[in-house]
Amino acid sequence: MSKFYYRPEIDGLRAIAVLSVMLFHLNSNWLPGGFLGVDIFFVISGYLITSIISQEIQNNTFSYKNFYNRRIKRIYPVFILMLAIVSIIASLFFVHHEYEELRKTIKSATLFLSNLYLSHRQGYFDLAANENPILHIWSLAVEEQYYLFFPLLLVIAYKKFKTNTIFKPLILILIFLFILTSFIPQSTYSIIGLHNLYYVSFMRFPELLIGSYLALNKQTNKQTNKQTNKQTNKQTNK
Repeated sequence: MSKFYYRPEIDGLRAIAVLSVMLFHLNSNWLPGGFLGVDIFFVISGYLITSIISQEIQNNTFSYKNFYNRRIKRIYPVFILMLAIVSIIASLFFVHHEYEELRKTIKSATLFLSNLYLSHRQGYFDLAANENPILHIWSLAVEEQYYLFFPLLLVIAYKKFKTNTIFKPLILILIFLFILTSFIPQSTYSIIGLHNLYYVSFMRFPELLIGSYLALNKQTNKQTNKQTNKQTNKQTNK
C-alpha cells in the first residue's frame, strides 16, 4: 500500500464536523446548520479515499481484493459490535414495535443499505428520527456504496488514458448533473418523498465527488510541478 502521510488539519475538520452534528442533535437551536457537518465528512472521505487509490494505481499496487479487505477489517468488527450492543440495550427498553423497527434498520445496516431503508421509512428531520439510536450510520452506507463503483472508474480512467487528467472534467460533469437534480420539480420526487431525499445516495455523491476532484487536482498539480522541475534542472545542467 502506498504511504499516505498523516494530515492533522483533516482530523481537525473531522472534529468540527462531528461536533457540529452532535450539537445539532442535542439541540437544533444551538447550531441550526449543524447537520451540514455530514457534508464536510463526505468531502473529506472522497478526498482521502481517492488520494490513496490513485497513488496505488500509479504505483501498480492497487487491488480490489486488498482494497475491500482493508475496508472490511477496518470497519466491520467495531461496526457489528456496536450494532450488537445497541440491539441488546434496545431489547431491554424498547416496546415491541419499536424494537422490531430497529431490528429492520440493523439488518439493512449490516449490508450498508440503511440509508435506502430509512429514506422510505422516515425523514432525517422527523420527530421519530430522534428516537432511532443508529440513525447516524446512514452516512456510512452512502460512503460504502460510493466505494463500490468509484475505484472501478478510476482504474478504467488510468488504464485507458494513463493519467487522471481526463478524469477531472468527468467528475466536474457528474457533480454538475447531480446538482441539477436539486432543481427538478417536487412532483418528480413523489415516489421517494422530498423530505426523505436527505438519505438518498445520488443526492450525496456530489460531496464525495468534490473530495475526489480535489484529490486528483492536487495529484495532477504535484506531477506537473515535478515535470517542470525536471525540465528546469535539465536546462540548468546544460
